[in-house]
Amino acid sequence: MDEVYVESEFAPLRTVVLARSEVSIPSSAVSSDGLRFLPPEARDSISAGGDMRDFAPERQARWEKEREAFRAVLERYGARVLRPRPLTPAEKAADGDGYANFFVRDPFFTVGDQVVEGSMRLLHRRREVLPLREVMRDHVYPADCAYVAVPVPEVAAPGDPTLGPGPFLEGGDVLVLGRKVFVGVSGLASNALGVRWLAKFLAPHGYTVETVRLHERVLHLDCALGLVREGLLVACEEALPDGVPDALAGWERITVDLDRASSLAVNGLPLGPDAYVTDPEFSFLGREIEKHGVHVEYVDFSVTRSLGGSFRCSTQPLLRTY
Repeated sequence: MDEVYVESEFAPLRTVVLARSEVSIPSSAVSSDGLRFLPPEARDSISAGGDMRDFAPERQARWEKEREAFRAVLERYGARVLRPRPLTPAEKAADGDGYANFFVRDPFFTVGDQVVEGSMRLLHRRREVLPLREVMRDHVYPADCAYVAVPVPEVAAPGDPTLGPGPFLEGGDVLVLGRKVFVGVSGLASNALGVRWLAKFLAPHGYTVETVRLHERVLHLDCALGLVREGLLVACEEALPDGVPDALAGWERITVDLDRASSLAVNGLPLGPDAYVTDPEFSFLGREIEKHGVHVEYVDFSVTRSLGGSFRCSTQPLLRTY
């Protein structure tokens, strides 16, 4: 039987879901304030709208090669890698708001033995969980774990830039540290109602949930704060208006500025407490991490990063335990 349990952000990675490379971002989303977290060059790269496979096939091929290179690293470190299925033509055409199957971190997340389908804020991402349902059927249903979903978000009034009251709760905002869970809120993804729902759901299981306010240019908490191993973190302090959470105040920290955080410098992935993956673009960060006895693996993720996510965004663990 499959085992499902996520102990922390840096417990050894044993089973992980790795994202596909499918996206069609509608022109309305590209021009909206909802993508303000993307650097200008990234917004320019997707300004054509439509499926990248159609308007930029060479870039699509590079994107897929990045994910395969990352998969090779994950498997070399002993992780069992699962993949969502591709989107069906019917799913792609379902509502005309674009579609996404590209950052598996957000549509669901795992806290201990609780698997939670999230509630996505951006319209073109709201069906992103559907290609994951086979993973749930084959690996979550048989496991000794819970499986729930955040309530469906309310319908927003026409022209409402907030996209309504939600609740919104996305996995990129959720960091796990034992029985402590941190959830980021920037106004771009998870919101207060989503955090309130999660706190209510997890409380009977012995978890506490803490809201972490984020800079308005930061999409998710994992773009501002990363837990590398016990006692060591990477943070963009400019992106944390209230500072690093008190529970982490005594940890050693490696800091990056807001521009580098916007380019996904913080969004590396611990493979365990002794190994970490980042992009060669952030070798300065890798060198600092290695000073703390953590080996760093490098994978070029430039196309992936241009779409607003990196290594943590591209994965969602089902099993992280010692």
